[in-house]
Amino acid sequence: MATSNPPSTGGGMGPPSVTVKIANASAASVPAQNPGLKRTAQSAFEEAPDTPPLVKMNATPYTPQRHINDHYDIVGFISSGTYGRVYKAVSKRSSTRPPDVFKHPSGRIIEAFAIKKFKPDKEGAELQYTGISQSAIREMALCTELSNPSLIHLVEIILESKCIFMVFEYAEHDLLQIIHHHSLLPRTPIPASMLRSCMYQLLSGLLYLHQNWVIHRDLKPANIMVTSRGEIKIGDLGLARLFYKPLHALFSGDKVVVTIWYRAPELLLGSRHYTPAIDLWAVGCIFAELLSLRPIFKGEEAKQDSKKAVPFQRNQMGKIGEVLGLPKKQDWPLLQAMPEYPNLQTVNMHNPAVNRPVGLDKWYRNTVTNNNYSGQNGAPPPDDSALDLLKRLLEYDPLKRLTAEQALGHPYFIGDGTGKPPSGNCFEGLETKYPARKVSTEAHEISTGSLPGTKRSVLPDDGLLRPPQKKLRDG
Repeated sequence: MATSNPPSTGGGMGPPSVTVKIANASAASVPAQNPGLKRTAQSAFEEAPDTPPLVKMNATPYTPQRHINDHYDIVGFISSGTYGRVYKAVSKRSSTRPPDVFKHPSGRIIEAFAIKKFKPDKEGAELQYTGISQSAIREMALCTELSNPSLIHLVEIILESKCIFMVFEYAEHDLLQIIHHHSLLPRTPIPASMLRSCMYQLLSGLLYLHQNWVIHRDLKPANIMVTSRGEIKIGDLGLARLFYKPLHALFSGDKVVVTIWYRAPELLLGSRHYTPAIDLWAVGCIFAELLSLRPIFKGEEAKQDSKKAVPFQRNQMGKIGEVLGLPKKQDWPLLQAMPEYPNLQTVNMHNPAVNRPVGLDKWYRNTVTNNNYSGQNGAPPPDDSALDLLKRLLEYDPLKRLTAEQALGHPYFIGDGTGKPPSGNCFEGLETKYPARKVSTEAHEISTGSLPGTKRSVLPDDGLLRPPQKKLRDG
């Protein structure tokens, strides 16, 4: 990125001090067109002889600028999104200097990198740069402060020619890619031991975020990275927010958060004040998708109108109702206080199936049967503790929904009979070899020229300015 109380803070840890650390900004200097200012400043320093040399006007308070193409060789292009483009890279090798060596906090050397290039915001028909996007600021600020084995590691930030580059450790897979691999014919289920490890590592990373007062707000399979060592790592903190004593409702800053299929019911019903419980609902949706190999609540999002009014997501609410039924006041005491509660009464008029919900029990039994766990690989299906965990994560009332800490203590994670927590390697004991993500070999260098940028969901991304990428290879 929950209960009415703040989550456990791991020994009284307060909210992190969020400071963007860009160690490679260009050197600052006094404007040459105002010599009077320079003389005044110089005399002031002469009157204060104890001033440290690095803060004097004639000094250079920053390290020389690093250039992205001087330090990294681009292997290829990975993907493009609303806020920018992502490339795979390795440390640059040359005859004049040894390659840079970066170590992960665990001590291992990082051999490959994912470089995220942000696009600048723009306004109007003519390109007018308005500064760094809110998403970029948030992601830089939080990633420089947070460090956990279940979070993707930020190596450095490079600022060059109106472009921001965030350099992360590279992960060979993500959960969406793994789900897609298993859904190909012949369809095979994700092994129960792998499921347990994935969920345990994901919840461990989420607990760390919540203990440090951060809500992720965009958890989905595509944002959960998986390394070749079987490590699960939460990525993409562009929508993450601190939630420690907010002065304003989180809704006032971001009216729409979380990809629609993973959006919690309190968000769909217009809640202005929400909690880390929205992340746990998303985790429940991810768990269901890992089990069934398809999204459990695959609705269609109603877009904002020209006045940026947030519409009621009737279709998505109906998709949830088809499985769980619509929420009831006796199960969710604060339901009637939700701004969109009057619209909730209209869902069954557009989708009569919500009056005859499947129910999670039947959905789970059908999933286990249809996935043929006793087929080719002979893998046993998850036990009933998996169903219980799923029910507790997909609880309508956010005050009753499990927290990350409670979920980690659920019997599902000790149900293998050993009493030990699941392995930190989700591939342990498996023979399946997953293909690495596709990397286009067309783009061998990151351009540092400024490309037209976009704001969220307004204009197409800059991938349309380049020829289509055709050559693909495994990354």
